[in-house]
Amino acid sequence: MANHIAHFEIFASDVERARRFYEKVFAWRFEVGGPPEFYHIFTGPAVEHGISRGLIAKRQGPVAQGGINGFRCTISVSSIKETATAIEAAGGKLRSAIVDVPGVGKVVEFADPEGNIACAMQYESGFRFTE
Repeated sequence: MANHIAHFEIFASDVERARRFYEKVFAWRFEVGGPPEFYHIFTGPAVEHGISRGLIAKRQGPVAQGGINGFRCTISVSSIKETATAIEAAGGKLRSAIVDVPGVGKVVEFADPEGNIACAMQYESGFRFTE
């Protein structure tokens, strides 16, 4: 068995606000998954070597201050400009300009309304990860 990342987790002080952000910006689907303020996340159809499931849960302590102190995820998008606009319209904050990564695509770092940091990447047509 390969050691691929199986799923991801987002922690939020205001779970409903975070859920609405990801629904609006990335069209993710959420289903109640257990305790109050706990949802399963469905990002789209399953893909080989890709993460298509996650969860969102109530944060148990304060947001960490300072640098990134966890895994930073990158979300594949079809239009980086439209996504950047949607991030801000949904209450997120852009943490970088849109950056061109030669041979890969265009990326922007953002913080969701809960302070979680991630990136959105518009990959170049035909770009493939190699093993």
